[in-house]
Amino acid sequence: MQAVILAAGKSTRTYPLTLTRPKPLLKAANKAILERNLEAVKGLADEIIMVVGYGQEMIKKFILEKYPKLKIKYIEQKKQLGTGHAVSVVKNHINGRFILMMGDDIYQRQDIKICIKSKYSILVTKVKNPGNFGVVQEKNGVLVNIIEKPEKFISNSISTALYVLDGKIFKYVEKAGKGPRGEYEFPDALVNFAKKQKIHCIKTTKYLPVAYPWDLLKADKFFRKNKNSIGKNSKITGFVKNSSVGSDCIINGNIKNSIIMDNAIIGKNSVVEDSIIGENVSFDGKIISKNNTVSIVKNKRINAGRLGAIIGDNVTAKNVIINPGCKIWPNKIIENKTIRNDVL
Repeated sequence: MQAVILAAGKSTRTYPLTLTRPKPLLKAANKAILERNLEAVKGLADEIIMVVGYGQEMIKKFILEKYPKLKIKYIEQKKQLGTGHAVSVVKNHINGRFILMMGDDIYQRQDIKICIKSKYSILVTKVKNPGNFGVVQEKNGVLVNIIEKPEKFISNSISTALYVLDGKIFKYVEKAGKGPRGEYEFPDALVNFAKKQKIHCIKTTKYLPVAYPWDLLKADKFFRKNKNSIGKNSKITGFVKNSSVGSDCIINGNIKNSIIMDNAIIGKNSVVEDSIIGENVSFDGKIISKNNTVSIVKNKRINAGRLGAIIGDNVTAKNVIINPGCKIWPNKIIENKTIRNDVL
């Protein structure tokens, strides 16, 4: 069996974190999303096919360093034309049944094991806000339809975008046209395939989507299990609680419920809560956190839950106060300011 991992997208909704790296390389509890998914399919798939595009050299370098003996084939998706197009580029490399999964969400190995027991399957989960996802309609455990972001309640079961399929799917992928977003959507092909074949709906034990930067905080919390995750060679003289600190960091301030990436410096008396601090950041100041924080993503107001700030790589911030929900783009230098809006 093969595993196809789609990892070509630019992931604009996770800016500023993905302005400097592809989303599969974001870390939760000091382990990359991609690393967790590779370990989930290890031994279940004989070969891994990685569809790459944005940041592909970073992905290749990461895998070569972490898994030098891994049997893997890279296929480039030169244009980002949707998930249907991403699947189509692997057609000539599939020789039987295969696992298809997204490279930027986190899946559990036990779920994949159950999925591959059926000839065809889709991994589903239940959520409180199904209207934001592709909602799954099923009958007797078999897929009937997938409705993208329905305005009326249909079901609270959604697709996690992990499937077990075979080469027959490509005929339906080729026939599927562009969706409302101007992209070739894979779920359209899958629904047509489901009219001819039984696709079993398998309920997940735990699915961790990373659609927005703060979703990474939720995944981080899940894997840390209310403990700290501290990387190599980091020096901590301050206070760290329920957080992940990367490698080679210097922490002199107070950190709580946050992710601090590699080579970051948090100054004395600084306060960082419910936030993500990028690589090579020097931070001196205070980040204010609150519940029901609203953050602006692609000109839309998104409820981020409890959140402080998201700071991109290589930022220098000195004597600053940052309000909840603010995002700071990479390479910015800010001093002696109160930040009330995103710094782009």
